[in-house]
Amino acid sequence: MSPRVPLYRIAHARAGDKGNDSLVSVWPYDRRHFAAIARGLTAERLRATYPALLRGPIEVKAFPRLGGFLIVMRDALEGGVNASLGLDSHGKSWSYLILRLDIELDDHQLSGQGL
Repeated sequence: MSPRVPLYRIAHARAGDKGNDSLVSVWPYDRRHFAAIARGLTAERLRATYPALLRGPIEVKAFPRLGGFLIVMRDALEGGVNASLGLDSHGKSWSYLILRLDIELDDHQLSGQGL
C-alpha cells in the first residue's frame, strides 16, 4: 500500500468568498506532488468527505502549467458571509478542511522530504 499523508504536509491553500460560493486554491510545495494531489483531490471525494456541508455543485480545476488547483464550491456559504447564521462561513474554513484530506503518494516521493 502506498503511503498517505495529509494534504497540508505537501501543499498550502488560499481561499476567497464570492457571494454564496467558496473558492479555494491549492498549491503543492513541490511540483512532484501535483499528480498525487490531482488523483486525491476530486469533487467526488470532497462531497463524500463533507456531505453535510456541501450542498451545491463542486468543480476541481487543475492547472498543470501553473502547478496548482482551483476548487469552486457553489452554495457552500449558507447564503454568503452576511446572510449566514453560522459561526464562520468564510472560505478560509474550507481551505483548512481541504488540507486535512489524506493524499496517497508513491514511495519514491517520500524519500528525503521528512514526510
